[in-house]
Amino acid sequence: MKQMSITRIALAAALSAILSVSLVAPAAAARVYNPDSNLWEESTTVAARSKRGSAIAKAIVDYETTLKPGTIVVETSERRLYLVMEDGKALRYGIGVGRDGFRWQGQHKITRVAEWPGWTPPPAMRKRVPDLPAYMPGGPDNPLGARALYIGSTLYRIHGTSEPWTIGQAVSSGCIRLTNEDVTDLYERVKVGALVVVRQ
Repeated sequence: MKQMSITRIALAAALSAILSVSLVAPAAAARVYNPDSNLWEESTTVAARSKRGSAIAKAIVDYETTLKPGTIVVETSERRLYLVMEDGKALRYGIGVGRDGFRWQGQHKITRVAEWPGWTPPPAMRKRVPDLPAYMPGGPDNPLGARALYIGSTLYRIHGTSEPWTIGQAVSSGCIRLTNEDVTDLYERVKVGALVVVRQ
């Protein structure tokens, strides 16, 4: 009888230890699968990205300007693109911009738009990255994403991306990138001939 009591106490103590470890350990090492990167990530990384994502989510905001509705304003330092609307409002999108040495400013017009555009890397880019193909057909893996708005006669575009986690960062070679969802929304609202103002 006494032996059984000791055994029960020992089992209870062991079970308590196991439960305390199982309840505490996973919280410190929780990992979540990210299908975009095909990697397991710490939960703190996922939470930080979710917080950043909400900060750059599309939204209608107050925006006083003399520019006419339909104008696109890129505020590079803010990592934001504004589509000017009526009544002192604008539709704001989060964007990725050019990295150091590749940022620019100026005014141009949208000269062409395309759905699931193909991509021909410019010679200077192929020189920097020799592994790039001469041409990549449009599709989900194409760096230009779901839509592209071509800016004047420049090599720059406002386009989607197959790397949505780069929105809010300075990573491109000068193009302005949005998530595929946002660039598709913008594409539906903008006409060829619309003014694009890019500010540092």
